[in-house]
Amino acid sequence: MTPRTVAGIDVGGDRKGNHLVILRGTDVVCNLSGTTPEQMLEECRAFEVAAVGIDAPCRWRTGAAGRVAEKALAQRRIFSFATPARELALASKSGFYGWMFNGERVYDAFAAHFPLFSGGKRITGRVCFETFPHAITCAFLGTDVASAKQKGPQRRAILAREGIETAPLRSIDDVDAALCALAARYLLEGSVDTYGDESGGFIVVPKL
Repeated sequence: MTPRTVAGIDVGGDRKGNHLVILRGTDVVCNLSGTTPEQMLEECRAFEVAAVGIDAPCRWRTGAAGRVAEKALAQRRIFSFATPARELALASKSGFYGWMFNGERVYDAFAAHFPLFSGGKRITGRVCFETFPHAITCAFLGTDVASAKQKGPQRRAILAREGIETAPLRSIDDVDAALCALAARYLLEGSVDTYGDESGGFIVVPKL
C-alpha cells in the first residue's frame, strides 16, 4: 500500500518566512523555506498531499471570550499565544501579530483545495488544519517533559522515533514543519485529539 503524502507548514513573520515539509511515509520529499502561500500550495498539489498541518491560528478571536481551543489546551497545561480579535491585531504597533496575518494568508490560499478541518473523525477529502509543535511535543512526551529549552533535540527525537530522517531538516523551523506534517499523518489515521469548536476553529494534536 502506497503511503499517503502529508505536509506541515511552520508560519513565520516577514523576516523568518514560511517553511514547508512534505512527507511521503517517512521520507522527506520536499523541504522549502522562504516560500509564499501560493508556492506552498503549488508544491502540495504537485505532490498530491492529502492533509496539511499549519502552525498558525485558523480563526481570530470573536467576542470577549478567548478561543475555546486555546482554553481547552491551557486546561491541560499546554499553552499557546492567545489569538486576539483581528481588529486588535491590526491596531497593534508592535508587529508581533505579523506571523498570524501570514498564517491567515496561508489558510486563504489553501482554502479552495484544502478545506479547513471542521471537526469529526472521518476525513473524506483533502484538508488543512491548525496544530502547533509544542502541543505535538506534549502529546508525545507529556507536559512535564516537553521543554522550550530542549525543543531542538526533543522534537528531532520524536521524528526519529517515528522513523523520519531528520538530516534534511536544517533548522528548528524545518523540524517544526515536519512535526506538523506528522500530525497530519495522525489525523488521516484517525488518531488525534481535537480541541475547539467550529466558530473558533479546531486545534488538532496526535493521540498516542
